[in-house]
Amino acid sequence: MRTALNFAVLLLALGLCESLQRGYVGEEPEPVAEPSKYGSLWPLPQKVQISDVSYKLSSSNFRIVDGKLSYADPSCSLLQDAYRRYFDYIFGLTRKHGPKSGRTGPSELTELQVWITSPDTECDGYPSLASDESYELSVQLPYAVLKAPKVWGVLHGLETFSQLVYEDEYGVKNVNSSEINDFPRFAHRGILLDSSRHFLPVQVILDNLETMAMNKFNVFHWHIVDDPSFPFMSKTFPQLSQKGAYHPYTHVYTPADVKKVIEFARVRGIRVIPEFDTPGHTQSWGKGQTDLLTPCYSGSKPSGTFGPVNPILNSTYDFMKQFFKEISTVFPDAYIHLGGDEVNFSCWKSNPDIQKFMTDHGFGQDFSKLESFYIQNLLDIVTTTNKGYMIWQEVFDNGVKLTPDTLIHVWKGNQQQYQKEMANVTSSGYQTLLSTPWYLNRISYGQDWQEFYKADPQEFNGTETQKKLVIGGEACLWGEYVDATNLSPRLWPRASAVAERLWSAMDVTDLGDAWNRLSPHRCRMVERGVPAEPLFVSYCPREYNGV
Repeated sequence: MRTALNFAVLLLALGLCESLQRGYVGEEPEPVAEPSKYGSLWPLPQKVQISDVSYKLSSSNFRIVDGKLSYADPSCSLLQDAYRRYFDYIFGLTRKHGPKSGRTGPSELTELQVWITSPDTECDGYPSLASDESYELSVQLPYAVLKAPKVWGVLHGLETFSQLVYEDEYGVKNVNSSEINDFPRFAHRGILLDSSRHFLPVQVILDNLETMAMNKFNVFHWHIVDDPSFPFMSKTFPQLSQKGAYHPYTHVYTPADVKKVIEFARVRGIRVIPEFDTPGHTQSWGKGQTDLLTPCYSGSKPSGTFGPVNPILNSTYDFMKQFFKEISTVFPDAYIHLGGDEVNFSCWKSNPDIQKFMTDHGFGQDFSKLESFYIQNLLDIVTTTNKGYMIWQEVFDNGVKLTPDTLIHVWKGNQQQYQKEMANVTSSGYQTLLSTPWYLNRISYGQDWQEFYKADPQEFNGTETQKKLVIGGEACLWGEYVDATNLSPRLWPRASAVAERLWSAMDVTDLGDAWNRLSPHRCRMVERGVPAEPLFVSYCPREYNGV
């Protein structure tokens, strides 16, 4: 009987799988992959003209070089490394397995000349919110020309050129005559990774930065610590990671690790913004810093548990001054993310010292005023380090006094609620960025990338002045169920949908054309070694082999 039942269950399962593949069980019909007139460009540039005239490329004849009148210094390692990287992306497999070229043919493109048009190339600098990422790309004989005011635009232009290259049926590399004028719609295009709930090895972070560059993201929001663990190794307070990390040696980010991540990101045009979230989300902090967290009470006695950071002690602010002074020297970006979200007031309410403090300061029973008291002190501390700050929306919602350059990060609610929040924040004159519709840790069966693609950070009731205060957005991958084993396939190519929404023009909304470009773009990431998950039933010319 059990055998027959198992056989019946198997048949049912097989039938269900077949139905799912055919699109019968809540799944949309299989999309038709047709060539887009834009090829496989992703994200779509602002202005693109691609003709039918094609030129051949061969690894033995083609070079990426500085233009003779470029302001770029030949010793600019950022550019030279990028030239080598993209040469390998274009020819890596062909050089190993493809046909060898002979002499230069009449329709062969032999050079991509890179011209930096501004004397201040920023080769040795760090990208910023104000960075010029624009570029122009012309692919014509006798050579292609890539022009950009700064190195950041060159990096994006090299990615675009590599995406124009394709193989014909004989395995020969080709590129069509093209004219592209491009720049990002938004200045802040980020990915948030969470390295507290699961430790992410440094190589995993570097690999993801590489993939971010392929999609023209320019901000790595490093949610580096949280309740579960404190993997950041502080020189000033080494006990924080010694006692707060999952393991004090194997699951920490040393100063050398952090420096490596920042430099790897910099030479790919990516900013690294760390988040040190307080007063909530700080259980791991308390393991290494005595008296930092609030003792919770059960009746008149301590319960032995702890709540958020204790906001009534001078020692708390002495610690924060020293800690954020160090952070401001470790991370070169102009901004630090200070969190400020999801503060549970129950522990504060239970503590008699907190209750007395509330009474003495006239806060009554409004614990959001106590939270504001703490946050205001913290913001003043960070301001003295000459850093700007980003905060989650609760800080704004609770009426904390903020400096005019504060970036407010919206993450809560449904579409109607977050659109109202974006309107409220911008009507108050603050710059804002959106993450609410782009929590990629939330997964579902099917092509959820389409919903990410449809969400627009400027879609709310507001004036043009308000909408100019929207600096972009971030896709967030929280780590409760994400570690090194599944980070890339969960993130890519779903995050690519967000990348196009933040880079391309507002009217680039055609889902059919997006599918026809995203599908080969996903295969391109796979070919480059990224285990990006499938969009639907399909195949790639070169499948991921795990190497």
